[in-house]
Amino acid sequence: MNNINEDASAQDLEPQSDHSSDYLAQPQPRRLRGFAATAAGTNSTGKGKKEREKEKERTKLRERHRRAITSRMLAGLRQYGNFPLPARADINDVLAALAREAGWIVDADGTTYRQCLPPSHMGSFAARSVDSQLSGGSLRTCSVKETLENQPPVLRIDECLSPASIDSVVIAERDSKNGKYASVSPINSVDCLEADQLMQDIHSGVHESDFNCTPYVPVYIKLPAGIINKFCQLMDPEGIRQELIHIKSLNIDGVVVDCWWGIVEGWNPQKYVWSGYRELFNIIREFKLNLQVVMAFHECGGNDSSDALISLPQWVLDIGKDNQDIFFTDREGQRNTECLSWGIDKERVLKGRTGIEVYFDMMRSFRTEFDDLFTEGLIYAVEVGLGASGELKYPSFSERMGWRYPGIGEFQCYDKYLQHSLRRAAKLRGHSFWARGPDNAGHYNSMPHETGFFCERGDYNNYYGRFFLHWYSQTLIDHADNVLSLASLAFEETKIIVKVPAVHWWYKTPSHAAELTAGYHNPTNQDGYSPVFEVLKKHAVTMKFVCLGFNLFNQEANDSLVDPEGLSWQILNSAWERGLVTAGENTLFCYDRERYKRLVEMAKPRNDPDQRHFSFFVHQQPSLLQGNVCLSELDFFIKCMHGEMTGDL
Repeated sequence: MNNINEDASAQDLEPQSDHSSDYLAQPQPRRLRGFAATAAGTNSTGKGKKEREKEKERTKLRERHRRAITSRMLAGLRQYGNFPLPARADINDVLAALAREAGWIVDADGTTYRQCLPPSHMGSFAARSVDSQLSGGSLRTCSVKETLENQPPVLRIDECLSPASIDSVVIAERDSKNGKYASVSPINSVDCLEADQLMQDIHSGVHESDFNCTPYVPVYIKLPAGIINKFCQLMDPEGIRQELIHIKSLNIDGVVVDCWWGIVEGWNPQKYVWSGYRELFNIIREFKLNLQVVMAFHECGGNDSSDALISLPQWVLDIGKDNQDIFFTDREGQRNTECLSWGIDKERVLKGRTGIEVYFDMMRSFRTEFDDLFTEGLIYAVEVGLGASGELKYPSFSERMGWRYPGIGEFQCYDKYLQHSLRRAAKLRGHSFWARGPDNAGHYNSMPHETGFFCERGDYNNYYGRFFLHWYSQTLIDHADNVLSLASLAFEETKIIVKVPAVHWWYKTPSHAAELTAGYHNPTNQDGYSPVFEVLKKHAVTMKFVCLGFNLFNQEANDSLVDPEGLSWQILNSAWERGLVTAGENTLFCYDRERYKRLVEMAKPRNDPDQRHFSFFVHQQPSLLQGNVCLSELDFFIKCMHGEMTGDL
């Protein structure tokens, strides 16, 4: 029975299939034929649409994968190569950055050419070469080849290279007609490379004569801080005269003198004593030296010990005993008396005056007291101290607090006035729970990777971290803006100077932790100095950059990923792009020629096509009367700065 039923079922199905085939094979009416064709077309169209949708999805996946790879490549270039790529960088930005890193010059319109000697050096080299060949001089082709044979092997052009590869090793020559750089591909490419190598060797070999006929950069010597005692008396007038005799004999342009708030207004508010400075300035006038004056609103000598050589005014310290929140405070509640907190800039807590009013009153008193020296032009410029060490920064790495290089430092925003400002900013942002300092930022001597805030992909780059760092740096900017507004009123047309620090350690890490605690929101992919320089430009002040002049070649420095050259390049170019006048000051004493050379190179970089340079340079050193100063090396440095160095001494 089962077999019969199965056969019957099979027989029932087979005729249906046969009839269907016969039905479709028979001629159909036009309407039925159209219906069948439409059904078949709809079926194929559906399949094509599905294929297109699948291909779109595959394309999207490939694009996401490509973008992820590009993002990781850009992040690596920014974090570990310190390439200044914009946030939305494309392939052109990457190629331009790589070309510049390799020593090429890339113009805004994309014109790319090999970096060469300045026109003056090019002309002098060409003239010497032609003259020597015509007159039988010492510079011969054979001597050039002998020189090159002693050099490391240079790249040779292989015949199998593509035209694009050949272009990468061709020398760029100047087209005198249109002023553009045209690529020239000579047949003898080896000779081209030898000549190019020779040009690079000449450019890399820096000699003292290379500073001849360079821009004149005035040099100032900073006088020691202890020449005026706490009673505003000049300590050693005759010693000062001997010092100025040495300074004058070296053809130095002028001197810099610190006017300490703790001396001038040391005992009673608004009672200013200038007698010692008047005597000192009269002696400087005898030697016809230019004078720069520093309005020093910080203490001196207290960074590495608890006993300050020159403290803040005594009446301010007395106020601080009852209200310690007038000083910068770290997370542990330690108070730093090096300078006043910026939280009291507009708080009347100083005998009825605000912080910026106290600064303005001293500047106005100085301008009135020495009106005759301003009128005759003896006082060339006034530097306004804006923070710790007279620099525009928070006292985030103070040795009295236990900090040691290369620690990241600590945020200094825990006095009640700055905390109130932070709460107000968080409330305006709509996130009141952000009114706190980071609790995972480590301590003074922590390393970035040891903290949850500064480590790679740490909290410094999340929503809260960016909010806090923006507020922290904006407080620094607002302080500079407020004080400089009043300084411009006090000194009118006199040149005003602001000193910017060189926080170079941990510069090669993504967070730039030491800069963040100092008040500069300058992590990778962000220029934290631009908003600061916009304020300086607003008040037309001169930006004085603290120069190191050399690397710290030790294991501790290597571990802290220092990059003083990279930091200097960023700060100076950011300032120059905004039209700021720049100047420099060394922070470490120089005793050898190589360090002096590096300072000169920073003051007036010879490779700059716009020939930008410092407007002056302040040189710090021990007294010239001490035996540890090499006058011949100092004389070499001054002549190089003046553009008068004609050869070895």
